[in-house]
Amino acid sequence: MSDSSPTSTPGPGQALPGPAVGDAAPGVPGAVEAVRDIADVPAVEVVTTAAVHLMSAAAVKCGLVDPADLEGAVGEDGRPLRPEDLKDLAEARSLITALAGLVTAAAPEVGSQHARALRDGLRSLQLAFREASIVQDEPGQGPGERLTGPVSARRGPSAAS
Repeated sequence: MSDSSPTSTPGPGQALPGPAVGDAAPGVPGAVEAVRDIADVPAVEVVTTAAVHLMSAAAVKCGLVDPADLEGAVGEDGRPLRPEDLKDLAEARSLITALAGLVTAAAPEVGSQHARALRDGLRSLQLAFREASIVQDEPGQGPGERLTGPVSARRGPSAAS
């Protein structure tokens, strides 16, 4: 294998192979502006936005959809769409595990306020998944729990005293 193979990794200060970011869509109006817009977004915002997308998708896959949001929607069979029609726990498990990886890895980078909110959202989804599951995972084996540790419901404010 030669040094110019596509699997070689550029050294420090060397460009990645392929077109430059601004060249990715030559002739597409607004491509340079879009790249500049992305460059202006702080990393914490990119991370939290990605986490919110994962949380939203996982919530839908856990069946956590307000029926009012589905008003007028119909399924493939022509019947009105219900939250349980959107439930897919295998997909939810993957999304929650990906979210746990992102939250765990990003927590030191995004600051305690953002990390706390992300952890709370993750924990809520892990508990919702557990509640939606017919067959319960062993403690520590639920989605993302290899990364976060076992998740259980808190007993309330008096439990801390």
